[in-house]
Amino acid sequence: MKITDPSYTILHELDRQSLPVRIEYSGRICYKSEDRIDKDSAIPFVRRMSEYGHNSVLEMGVATFRVKGTSQKQQDELFRCLPRYLQIDQETEQSLLITGSIRAFRELAQTAADTPVIQAVIAFLASRHPYFFETIALPEPSGAAASLSVDKLNLAAVDQLSEPLLSRHRYLGVRFVVNRAVSHELVRHRPCAFLQESQRYCRYSADKFGNEVTFVKPLFFSEGSTEMSQWQQAMEQSEQIYLQLLETTTPQAARTVLPNSCKTEIIVYTNLQEWRHILALRTPKNADPSMREVMIPLQEELEQTFPAVFS
Repeated sequence: MKITDPSYTILHELDRQSLPVRIEYSGRICYKSEDRIDKDSAIPFVRRMSEYGHNSVLEMGVATFRVKGTSQKQQDELFRCLPRYLQIDQETEQSLLITGSIRAFRELAQTAADTPVIQAVIAFLASRHPYFFETIALPEPSGAAASLSVDKLNLAAVDQLSEPLLSRHRYLGVRFVVNRAVSHELVRHRPCAFLQESQRYCRYSADKFGNEVTFVKPLFFSEGSTEMSQWQQAMEQSEQIYLQLLETTTPQAARTVLPNSCKTEIIVYTNLQEWRHILALRTPKNADPSMREVMIPLQEELEQTFPAVFS
């Protein structure tokens, strides 16, 4: 049995990587297969995710586009197609700022590809990342779409946006190491994208897990107390039974005996506006103490990084 402390990591460096690299890194959290990442593995990985329709993985790649030359009619057509998972703001009468995940653009390619603005953005994205759209028949851009100017904003350009555009279009991933009770609360925040270590597929009797189950140290009990001793005893018993079950059954069956104290890794990916909402709910004194343990220092760090949004 291994005991670890809860923690979080803001994935600043990952945000600066290409779309395939971001998606692969996040997707491999589920199976704890990060050891398979190399310089050539990202594109084959995202090809498989696109082919299999693993939408939750494709939500981990987000891009921001500035579309110029749009008429009022084209903007109306864009909103009438009810685009999901997009942040859209009008910068000028003929300019739009559009941010969305690969999942969002793939779904629009299937449901609204005749809409000029969508057609123009997808054509731009597909020209640079064709592997995201290989299973989708894309139409040739119409004359209306071809007349639009599309540019992708890099991270530095997004960071220069003023409020409220910054909070809506700047997405940020945070990787948490927490217990399962905390992760159950995290996934209730609907506008976010999540990828989480899967007890269904991870076999903790394997060498890469140290042949043991890892539990998150509870803050409720002090070292040396009777309560801490009882907690440790319960964790040892659950681990013992879990490992015994793995001798005759699968991880998805054996996991049914594992408690909420089990360590899990989860990436939460959303825009700064939603992070502000999450922190407002998860840092007050009436919030779960285990949640506050990671959210309060996260809030303090975000206040320093994005003072215009979190101050």
